[in-house]
Amino acid sequence: MAEVIVTREQDGDEMTLNMGPHHPSTHGVLRFVLNTDGEIIRKATPDVGYLHRSIEKIGERNTYEQFMPYTDRVDYLASMFCNEVWATAVERLHDVEVPMRAKFLRGITGELNRIINHLISLGTMAMDLGAFTPFIQALREREFVNDFMEELCGARLTYNYSRIGGVSHDLPNDTWKPRVLEWLDHFLPMVDEFDRLITYNEIFVKRTANIAVITAEEAIDWGLVGPNLRASGVKWDVRKDDPYGAYPLVDFDIPVGKGKLGTVGDSFDRFLVRVEEMRQSAKIVRQLLQRIDEHPKGQLRGELPKKLRATGEVYAHVESARGDLGCYVIANGKDEPYRVRFRTGSFTVMGIVEPKSPGLFVADLVALISSIDVVAPEIDR
Repeated sequence: MAEVIVTREQDGDEMTLNMGPHHPSTHGVLRFVLNTDGEIIRKATPDVGYLHRSIEKIGERNTYEQFMPYTDRVDYLASMFCNEVWATAVERLHDVEVPMRAKFLRGITGELNRIINHLISLGTMAMDLGAFTPFIQALREREFVNDFMEELCGARLTYNYSRIGGVSHDLPNDTWKPRVLEWLDHFLPMVDEFDRLITYNEIFVKRTANIAVITAEEAIDWGLVGPNLRASGVKWDVRKDDPYGAYPLVDFDIPVGKGKLGTVGDSFDRFLVRVEEMRQSAKIVRQLLQRIDEHPKGQLRGELPKKLRATGEVYAHVESARGDLGCYVIANGKDEPYRVRFRTGSFTVMGIVEPKSPGLFVADLVALISSIDVVAPEIDR
């Protein structure tokens, strides 16, 4: 699993460890080159590029609508946001207005996707640090939402749900909404149970509190976004600071790191912020479901031009599960965009691993990697 090369230095023995690209705790095909003095890390260098698929170039070789299914692959664990940011960019480029019901459906599905992404993130972090049961509990809850998503759009992972101008499907039947609301009533007490099981577990706290502290200034300087930025005490969220879709119509809070059991910006804060975000996402879903019938059924797509051809450039961004997810598009009047570029949270956060690694134990690096919640396709694209 890890090749060990031993070299000699004047001040002692240094080992070079290859952690990955097949190590289970690297969360995908990621490689970290570790220079260690025994168990103490002197330097950890990320080596990315094992999952590069030229997805941005694929976007330049397909029409605007043809590229939608490919966007799922930018972040396969939170693909609903990838669909939405691409649709939003193209809508702004062609001056397309999205019906309010479609905005509500995007908000509902996006927040459900945020919940199940965080369940995987939190469950795998606990498992990486030695606790297996929370991961099984997270998978159990995730399956409920997967069933809802499958019933809505036919897919459980790569949804292809958004369409340029709206969404592909309305609520599937009259029972879908009450069943989701019933699940929310079950889910919130489960989050409390999750807290008792792992969040405030003494061993877990010792493994994460005061480990790999990222200050607010460092988080901003290194371009961190989403839960990783907010865990450092910076209250920035696209849903609040640059509102879009149905989010201006709902009430919710933005959890930030407070150093509850350690230092602001430590691995524990990054874990805790995601736990709190699940509660807020459930609150948003409930409000949107309760109000969706204010808007007529069937109004799912805005009026589109006969041909999606435009000139100019546009940037759109949404608050993905991994933070500020941006899409930049340049159009030159053809059926295909001239240039496509995604700005992802996983790629930028990898830069802070190297400056934060000196002095950590190898086991602490596992906690750091888990706590920043990277996904390999977002890094390489």
